[in-house]
Amino acid sequence: MSSNTEKKEKLRLDKYLWSIRLFKTRSLAATACDSGKVKQEGTAVKAAKQVHVGDEYDVRTEGRLWRIKVTGLLHNRVQYSEAIKFYTDITPAEELERLQFQRQASSFHTGKRLSKVGRPTKKERRDLDEFMD
Repeated sequence: MSSNTEKKEKLRLDKYLWSIRLFKTRSLAATACDSGKVKQEGTAVKAAKQVHVGDEYDVRTEGRLWRIKVTGLLHNRVQYSEAIKFYTDITPAEELERLQFQRQASSFHTGKRLSKVGRPTKKERRDLDEFMD
């Protein structure tokens, strides 16, 4: 029976990152580990590394750098409200400010029509035709 509990306490890093919902699929989590986007104390770690409570990881996802501290081991993927109980987000404040600035800059209106928003209205089309003539 004790071997079963020891086996249960072992958890791969890629499975942990997938189960706490930092990555959409486990294969994406494994690819991120293998490509050096997941680091522990500045050193890239492999997907098969065992996760322990108290470990800290730097994880670069698509648009964000996460710094997380493991507070519990999660073996299965659960809903987000449950998953956030198994890690603590310790991302530095300057990284969060940079993200906020990027969001504001991307939403800055330049006066041009946003792509893929839809066709011009009849009035906008008439204005365009007048401008071209």
